[in-house]
Amino acid sequence: MNVYVLCSAILVILLFLLSFNVSMNRRKSKVGVGTDDQPSGPLNKSIRAQGNAAEYIPIFVLLFLYFNSVGAAGWIVGAVIAVTVCRVLHPLGMFLSTDLHRPQVFRLVGAIGTYIGGVALGVALLMRAW
Repeated sequence: MNVYVLCSAILVILLFLLSFNVSMNRRKSKVGVGTDDQPSGPLNKSIRAQGNAAEYIPIFVLLFLYFNSVGAAGWIVGAVIAVTVCRVLHPLGMFLSTDLHRPQVFRLVGAIGTYIGGVALGVALLMRAW
């Protein structure tokens, strides 16, 4: 099993499921553009979860597939798995949150893991330049 491709596939599927969820919530709430008047309501949660995923998932998929193609060091596999778990936890935390203005543990872990994993993979990519 190729962990890099598996994690890439999970993230791609996640992004499209989150996008579909926005469409379904737009239809249900009858809001075609923008959000409704509920900052922590289902439509706003869906939009924010999908938007956040769309910001990070494409670059992670590119990084994962690049490291797969060059046969990267073993610790990178762990980082890839950790980032994938964090990217799944983040929207889960948003959907479980009753108020998006308050901290939620899955969302917090997902965000912190995304930042740490992104910087670590960026440094690993930089090290490949030498």
